[in-house]
Amino acid sequence: MRAKSGRIEIKTPAQIVKMRRAGLIVAQIHEALREATVPGVTTEELDKVSADVIARNNAHSNFLGYGGFPATVCISVNDQVVHGIPGKQILEKGDLVSFDCGAYILDEHGKQWHGDAAFSMIVGGDAYGHPDDLALIATTQAALWNAIAALGQGDHIGVVGDAVEAVVAQDAISNGWAAGIVEEFVGHGIGTSMHQAPDVLNYSVRGKSRKLKTGMVLAVEPILVRGSGLVRELSDGWTVVTQDKTNAAHCEHTVAILPGGVWVLTAFDGGRDGLAAFGMSPRAVAQRG
Repeated sequence: MRAKSGRIEIKTPAQIVKMRRAGLIVAQIHEALREATVPGVTTEELDKVSADVIARNNAHSNFLGYGGFPATVCISVNDQVVHGIPGKQILEKGDLVSFDCGAYILDEHGKQWHGDAAFSMIVGGDAYGHPDDLALIATTQAALWNAIAALGQGDHIGVVGDAVEAVVAQDAISNGWAAGIVEEFVGHGIGTSMHQAPDVLNYSVRGKSRKLKTGMVLAVEPILVRGSGLVRELSDGWTVVTQDKTNAAHCEHTVAILPGGVWVLTAFDGGRDGLAAFGMSPRAVAQRG
């Protein structure tokens, strides 16, 4: 989704800690959905799993009701790219399914603090996945972490698009095909609302992009497809599918820019495992009490 133009919200350390609390709830949603996603389950049942995690944490869904969206999680299956609406669809062994999840908490002043993250998986486990689907998910995950690492080492937001394109080009050699980058949907700022300035593009652009500043929090979310990257929206007004009917994958984390690096707010370990391959460790804000 394109963010609205406007001032970039810079967070204090205390505000980033609040966002970390929301991010950990999103991580719990991911964990619960991975466990519950088995052959025969409906996407409607999986939305209930997401809603239950949010309720148990006394949090709120930032998806439910957003622009009229009718669920707490977007569930996109196979050639569905983003914004799939949960319903009666039954997941089958070998399906490639992407979950885009979010939650927010209210602080003592009634202000919202949001978390947003996505992942893709094969229903029934990787053993049932088509090799191209497994490769697509792996490339999307690698693009995400390469982009997060680039934020920890770079000085402007455009490093994200450069990092995603670098992984796509590299994996095209080993896969024998190049993933398409879906350019219509991009990452965004996040904080007291789910979608804020700036846009975080998943592709390289000429010229200078906005400078990274301590206190920025960004949702980084490469969306890759097996085919051309061209998409269309279905008549429900939400679900986006590939024009060539090839499958899609979507990975996302909420990332805080801190002195000397980044903190992945929607990962239980703060990004430790994902950043280790780059010789990096997450930077965290000390949490009191």
